[in-house]
Amino acid sequence: MIRGLRARGPSPLFSIALKPQPMQIEIKRLTPDGAAVLGRVAAEVFDEPIDPQRLAAYLAAPGHLMIVALADGEVVGQVAAVIHRHPDKPTELYIDEVGVTPALQRRGIARQMLDAMFVLGKALGCEEAWVGTEHNNLPARSLYDSRGAAAEPFVMYLYQL
Repeated sequence: MIRGLRARGPSPLFSIALKPQPMQIEIKRLTPDGAAVLGRVAAEVFDEPIDPQRLAAYLAAPGHLMIVALADGEVVGQVAAVIHRHPDKPTELYIDEVGVTPALQRRGIARQMLDAMFVLGKALGCEEAWVGTEHNNLPARSLYDSRGAAAEPFVMYLYQL
């Protein structure tokens, strides 16, 4: 027994040895050459299962961008965006989707991916970015509010084609 330590309960040294290491998250741009990484995706990162043909078309289309977050080779988050060019307004980056597996939400992964997407958008000539979310999606609204932009009133209409 080490002097000054009591034999009751687990040893403080033992507890320190079992302390988990922080998860390493890699943030990267997804390109057509790297699409295979989407073969291993955590739950609820995307709304629906990934369709390989849709994915290939998305990644091949000019101005369609995707950033993913990886943990131990598994995709645990994604941000999809599209560059909108206008004849009368600044070029903008539309953030279309933000998803992080529920098991890893509220750990800064979405913020890291948005930061990377904003840097990429700026490098590609975008002057502003915008994102929408449901009124009751409080975690998303908290993230977007924390970045310093004010929410704007918005009405959306969906047409089936």
